[in-house]
Amino acid sequence: MVFSSVIFLCFFLPVVYIAFTAVRGIRAKNIILMLASILFYAYGEPVFVFVLLAVAFLHYIFVLLGEKYQKLRTPLLVVLVLIDVFLLFSFKYCGFFTTVFNDIFNTSIPVTDVEMPIGISFFTFQIMSYAVDAYKNKDLIQRKFTDLLLYISFFPQLIAGPIIKYSDVAQQIKYREITPDKQLEGFRRFIFGLAQKVLISNSMAYIADSVFSWSDSEITMPAAWLAAVAYSMQIYHDFCGYSNMAIGMGKIFGFDFMENFNYPYTALSITDFWKRWHISLTTWFREYVYIPLGGNRKGKARTCLNIFIVFLLTGLWHGAAFTFIVWGIYYAFFMIMERLEIIPVKKIKSKIIKHAYVIFVVFTGFVLFRTESLSRFGVFLKALFSFGTFAAPGSMKALSVLSPWFLFMLAAAIVFSCPFVKNKLELNSDKKAVRTATNVVSVLLLVICMVFLITDSYNPFIYFNF
Repeated sequence: MVFSSVIFLCFFLPVVYIAFTAVRGIRAKNIILMLASILFYAYGEPVFVFVLLAVAFLHYIFVLLGEKYQKLRTPLLVVLVLIDVFLLFSFKYCGFFTTVFNDIFNTSIPVTDVEMPIGISFFTFQIMSYAVDAYKNKDLIQRKFTDLLLYISFFPQLIAGPIIKYSDVAQQIKYREITPDKQLEGFRRFIFGLAQKVLISNSMAYIADSVFSWSDSEITMPAAWLAAVAYSMQIYHDFCGYSNMAIGMGKIFGFDFMENFNYPYTALSITDFWKRWHISLTTWFREYVYIPLGGNRKGKARTCLNIFIVFLLTGLWHGAAFTFIVWGIYYAFFMIMERLEIIPVKKIKSKIIKHAYVIFVVFTGFVLFRTESLSRFGVFLKALFSFGTFAAPGSMKALSVLSPWFLFMLAAAIVFSCPFVKNKLELNSDKKAVRTATNVVSVLLLVICMVFLITDSYNPFIYFNF
């Protein structure tokens, strides 16, 4: 069940909200949210919901045992981390690495086709966060299993984040303020995210999916850049829209989640881009991998190695394929080059040049992210710089798919990739007319989105696969 579905919007969310509002006290409200979250996951994963429950229970018991038997604290933490890594490897990477092993050593180990639980990359990182945070700070140990289960299974961010560190919400689970103003803000945020997904991202997806399905001979320079732009806008508004919906629902139920995107396409360097893109993931890797490895405290060589490890793992986290691994290494290269000032972004005065550099690197990277193989990426990479292909048949085909609706949505995608509208609204947020207009626009957007969802079955969700 995805947020941009009729069953979620017309049935699940209203029922949960009514039940949540009907009961009093945080304890009762948490129980409602916990039960709703388990049902939400069971709707799509009737079998793997038991994996989720088992993982939560194991972490709950082991952390309590570590508190009772101090000598076992570290071994128990190691066991929990190994369990989490084993889960990820078994479901997500086992088949990939078995295939690689067979190819390298000419063996014939059977490759098991294992179905991957939805959102496993997100909820394993979250429960790992609980184990580590509780190890560092005994005050964070959760003694109510239902509250821990709420943390790991909370449906707004269960299947595609943001990845919430336990230390950031431990107190909110116990005590949080739920006000009409906060809930209204949450509804507005949710609707804006829904519009990003349904109107902008889906419109970009039509073109991106179409061009990426063309034959190699049809991938000319215009086609390749059209695919790069369309997919880059699709993935941003898909994932940012999902995050806005999750953050909005969090506010509806009283939670304040961290921002997951901060207009990454306005970044002035690749380092800056990764401070703005999927912030919860980069924060998780920084705190639980980069800093424990030594961060930037052990010299330039070690810092570069740590950056490489983090981005290699970031690529792997996104998927078990060579394209994702190379995508991670690709970003590690630019991060290291900027760190060593071989790419001197700090010395470049022109913001236009910096923006152009970031967009060029990021959009090219997303072509790698989207293609199904390195050889296919090679076709697109060659086309991106093949200036002599403008007159090829594929170029005319690329122009033929540029409908007025796509161009309109592309303009909207670019506008809402920048903070201009947000800054204007925040500057005038105290004006009654602006607040009224914002509410009216929100209602209109909701109606338009519902019309699109009812009349169009094309509704892909990129990060649903991770």
